[in-house]
Amino acid sequence: MDAKASKIDIGLSDESRAAIAAGLSGLLADSYTLYLMTHNFHWNVKGPMFNSLHQMFMAQYTEQWTALDLIAERIRALGYPAPGTYSEFVKLATIKEVEGVPKAMEMVQHLVTAQEATARTARKLLPLVEGADDQPTADLLAQRLDTHEKTAWMLRSLLEE
Repeated sequence: MDAKASKIDIGLSDESRAAIAAGLSGLLADSYTLYLMTHNFHWNVKGPMFNSLHQMFMAQYTEQWTALDLIAERIRALGYPAPGTYSEFVKLATIKEVEGVPKAMEMVQHLVTAQEATARTARKLLPLVEGADDQPTADLLAQRLDTHEKTAWMLRSLLEE
C-alpha cells in the first residue's frame, strides 16, 4: 500500500497489517463494484419478474452497503486509509462494470458472476489472515463468504429451469 500506516501495536507485524489492508482494499473495491451493479440493476430491471427482482436486488444492495462500512473500518483499524474513489476502485476491483442495461436474467447472471468473484477475493485473503492470527479479519471474511456464496446460490437458482 502506498500510504504509511501509523505506529500500531496490536500484535500483528507491520508487514502483516500492510498486506491484510491491501487485500481488504481489493475486497472493498469488489464489494463496492458489486454494490453499484446491484443498485443499478434494481433501478433498471423490467419484465415479468420485475417486482421480485426489484425487491431482491434492494435487499442485496442494502446488505452490501452495510458490508462496505465494515470492510473499510477494518482497514482503518489496521492503520491504513481505506480506498474511497471510483478511480481507486477501478484499479483494485476484479469485477468489471456492465455496459448498458441487460435483460433481467442477464442481470441475474452478471450478479452471480460478481458475487462469486467477490467470494474469491475474500477467500484469497484467508491464508494470509490465518497465518497472521488476525481473528477479527478472519471473522469478517467468514461473514462475507457466507453472504456471497449464499447470494450466488439464490441467484443461480433463478437461472435454472
